[in-house]
Amino acid sequence: MLGQTDYVMADLFAQLGLDNDEASIEKFIKEHQLDHSQRLIDADFWTDKQRAFLQEEWERDAVWVEIIDELNALLHTSSNTDNKSNLHK
Repeated sequence: MLGQTDYVMADLFAQLGLDNDEASIEKFIKEHQLDHSQRLIDADFWTDKQRAFLQEEWERDAVWVEIIDELNALLHTSSNTDNKSNLHK
């Protein structure tokens, strides 16, 4: 799409106010693994503002949706389910 930005994980972490260097992202993902049944937006480590951003951007199917989906999958890597469905079950 013309004018659409393709965001990377570092951009999402910066938008969420999190450290966005590669080591910090890897550490966050490793330390915040979610159970296969837990939805991304229900994770207790998000602030209300972070949670609202993730939910609003997902529901709008905005330019952030692909990288949010990728984060969702990475945070569910220890489970063997369809990760995309865990954002809004």
